[in-house]
Amino acid sequence: MRNWNQSTDCCSWGGITCDQSGRVIILDLSNQLISGTIDNLSSLFNLQHLRQLNLAYNTLSFSFPCGFDKLSNLSYLNLSNAGFTGQVPAEISRLTNLITLDLSINSLLTLRPLKLEKPNLKMLVENLTRLRSLHLDGVKISARGNEWCKGLSSLTNLEELSMSNCNLSGPIEDSLQKLKNLSIIHLDRNNLSAVVPAFLAHLPNLTSLRLSSCGLHGQFPREILQVRMLQSIDVLDNEKLQGSLPEFHHNGSLRNLVLSGTKFSGSLPQSIDKLVNLTRLDLSSCNFSGAIPSSVSNLQQLVYLDLSFNNFTGKIPCFDLSKNLAHVDLSYNKLSGKIESFKWEGLPNLTHIDLRYNSLNGNIPSSLLSLPSLKKIWLSNNQFDGEVTGVPKVIESLLDTLDLSYNQLQGPPIPAYVFQLSRLSVLVLSSNNFNGTIRPRDIRKLVNLMYLDLSHNDLSVIATGSYSVLSSFPEITTLKLVSCKLNVFPDLKNQSRLTYLDLSQNQISGEVPNWIWSVSDDLLHLNLSFNQLEGLQKPYQIVPSLSVLDLHFNRLSGHIPTLPPSASYLDFSSNNFASSLPSNIDDYLFYTIFFSVSSNGLTGFIPKSICDAVYLQVLDLSKNSLRGAIPKCFIGKMDSLGVVNLRGNHLSGEIPDAFPSKCSIETLDVSGNELKGKIPKSLANCNRLEVLNLSNNHINDTYPCHLKNITSLRILVLRSNKFHGEIGCPADRRPWPKLQILDLAYNSFNGKLPDKFLARWKAMGVDDDEAQLNVEHLQFEVLRFTGIYYLDSITVSNKDLQMELVKILTIFTSIDLACNNLEGPIPDVIGKFKALHVLNLSHNALSGKIPPSLGNLQQLESLDLSSNNLSGRIPQQLLQLTFLAVLNLSHNQLEGRIPDGKQFATFTNDSYEGNRGLCGNPLTQQCKDAIPNYGQDSNPRTGNHIDWNFISVEIGVFFGLGVVILPLTFWKGWRIWYFKCIDRLLFKFFPKQDHRNRNHRTIAQWIQGRRL
Repeated sequence: MRNWNQSTDCCSWGGITCDQSGRVIILDLSNQLISGTIDNLSSLFNLQHLRQLNLAYNTLSFSFPCGFDKLSNLSYLNLSNAGFTGQVPAEISRLTNLITLDLSINSLLTLRPLKLEKPNLKMLVENLTRLRSLHLDGVKISARGNEWCKGLSSLTNLEELSMSNCNLSGPIEDSLQKLKNLSIIHLDRNNLSAVVPAFLAHLPNLTSLRLSSCGLHGQFPREILQVRMLQSIDVLDNEKLQGSLPEFHHNGSLRNLVLSGTKFSGSLPQSIDKLVNLTRLDLSSCNFSGAIPSSVSNLQQLVYLDLSFNNFTGKIPCFDLSKNLAHVDLSYNKLSGKIESFKWEGLPNLTHIDLRYNSLNGNIPSSLLSLPSLKKIWLSNNQFDGEVTGVPKVIESLLDTLDLSYNQLQGPPIPAYVFQLSRLSVLVLSSNNFNGTIRPRDIRKLVNLMYLDLSHNDLSVIATGSYSVLSSFPEITTLKLVSCKLNVFPDLKNQSRLTYLDLSQNQISGEVPNWIWSVSDDLLHLNLSFNQLEGLQKPYQIVPSLSVLDLHFNRLSGHIPTLPPSASYLDFSSNNFASSLPSNIDDYLFYTIFFSVSSNGLTGFIPKSICDAVYLQVLDLSKNSLRGAIPKCFIGKMDSLGVVNLRGNHLSGEIPDAFPSKCSIETLDVSGNELKGKIPKSLANCNRLEVLNLSNNHINDTYPCHLKNITSLRILVLRSNKFHGEIGCPADRRPWPKLQILDLAYNSFNGKLPDKFLARWKAMGVDDDEAQLNVEHLQFEVLRFTGIYYLDSITVSNKDLQMELVKILTIFTSIDLACNNLEGPIPDVIGKFKALHVLNLSHNALSGKIPPSLGNLQQLESLDLSSNNLSGRIPQQLLQLTFLAVLNLSHNQLEGRIPDGKQFATFTNDSYEGNRGLCGNPLTQQCKDAIPNYGQDSNPRTGNHIDWNFISVEIGVFFGLGVVILPLTFWKGWRIWYFKCIDRLLFKFFPKQDHRNRNHRTIAQWIQGRRL
């Protein structure tokens, strides 16, 4: 060691302790950055009287040396993070006097960790019966519970056991019960996949239990939480671990209680104040509910409180927490009410407050901002309104972060106290109702400001162009002025440290000033999208450090601007660029991950040089006028591609059959081109594929059963091509359980729709409340923290309306098989697709009846069965479709009464025309001879409902017969008068018969007499 003076006695050197005889007994060389070779340790093993050796935290990066067995008197050996790699030698097991053994290692800092294979754990410790402390964190042991637990059971004197991140698996065997002296058990970050054994509560000396990230499940034993000696419990991030907090009946020793990321539920007991020594309480991301008990305010030692991401309700109680509290996090709950009643004055040491994403309202109390130790406040996404009450004492404030965004705070303008926070470096006031004018002399007081976000307010300082005020902040690194009614560029020439600038969604017109590219050598993110920019001022040279450049939705024209060579995200979409892609585009896209020039006027071919852009994950060239073939190398060489969108161009030829074996494509959209041929066989290699859109081309193929193994497929659109044959795959195959949008319209598919095949589309049968709303296609790790991601879009046909879904969610499902040659009945299994929103089977040759099971499609908004051969009645069950907005049953052979009421009252004649047998509203044809359909419309009290339209006809017939027949039968005078009236009436209409009847009066009278 450099500080060892060889001219003096070695017993005086730092890190060395000798006994009275001058023999070295303790050598502590920890944290000395010692490096070297294994030969340098040879002399170390000559110190045979050594009792304690500590080489922790050095850089001895070579295999674990042999020879430690020569140090037979060692009772303390600490080699943690010394840099040794490879197998732990068997010699360690011969150090029978060891009381402390620490071989732990931080596996995140080394590529060659220690391991215990030969010898294994049991062989290592079976002779070390005097061990009291064993630390093997990070050592790769890879043993099951019945191995490592039994291997440790002989260490009856063991007090400290720490084996975190050792590749251990469960279960935790009962053999550990033998270790009655255990006070520390740290087994976190192992894949135990086990229940927490109840015997842990019976270890009388247990003080610390750490089982975080172990895949624990089942019920956590409540008695462990009541162990009197226990000081720390940490079961963080065990998503399947359930449990609840018991009532605490005594003053326990618990200091740390961390249950975050579990399924602990129930309420926070009022007796929580019995834990008088509690300093850290972290119950975040659990399922706790109910009110937060006021007894929390009695926890006098509490320093850290985190109850975020739960279901706590009600108002924040009137806490009077101790002066030791340094962090409060109640975010992501359902807390409501105001925070004025919170006794903030009693928290002089509070440094962090996080109350985001609640329902808090009212004013922000001045006492909150006056806390002398407070540094960071997050109050965003609440319902605070008005202004801060009172005048806070902020002159001596230590506050460096203030986030009041997404509330209903009002001006005018921004409260003056904000500009008195001289140490403020982060100021976020976006999405409020601030208005009026910001005085330059006020904002210049924030000399330490580095992050400023005033987006989505109505501040006239921005609207009037008073931008010179921003020049007063040379330290500013992040500036967000989104949707602030800007009409010219703010003066930012002095912002030499600017790294993030967002001026999107304003009204800036004219040219992008050329000084913007040199404003800072560190500029990484520039967003000028959604403005009215028309060009780039020349000459310009884009700063090489720029990583994100977003110019989409402007009026830029001419050639595509010179691309920054190091950019990872480039979006020039929705402009007026009308040139061709540069032939050497690979020189600009070498590091690019996201590149979009969609919705421009680009012409020419896709250059083959794009194949060398090996890092591309998203390529969007859609809605241009590109022509020619898709380069084969483009498909074959780019293993990283996740999104390929070429739709809406004039591309021709075939889709290259060159998809690599490690294909990573999730979205492939080549719709709206002039492609022909078949679906490539190699596309089956893309086992991550979620969206496949080949619509509006000339592809001539059969149903793509060769893609059967792509279980991730959600969207399949083959619309308007030349597909033929039957729909479906052999019965022993189960393709696409996640399918949610299927569009095969305008092809030549024939045959019947197979029930069993359709039944495999499981995602269509998922209820809305079960569906996930976060379909995230290609969340790029490089851009994760920028909030930038790609949005898939698809066009769905709804009757004659083309509906574009820019963000595809799992709750939207659609089936469109229109304009094919399908025949047979409508499969009854479609009635199980409870998530279906659009169903179009029109213009086919389907026959049979409309399945009543379609009434189960509670989410259905559009139903088109027109132009088929369907017969029978319209099922009354369709009245249950309360969301149905479009119905077309025209041009079929349906008959009977149209269901009346609910959504059916809104449909016009067009929905039913071409069905001669239909009657009832809204048609003019009335149902005269309809037969009552018993059982379809029932009276809830009397059973079947009586249809009086039919009963009235029967009553009229019988009444008429009774009036005429009965008098003729029983009243002679009535009969004579009746027939005389009939004769007169006949002679009146047939006068020529009068003479003949007179001549034959006798005969007539005789006949009449016989009749009478």
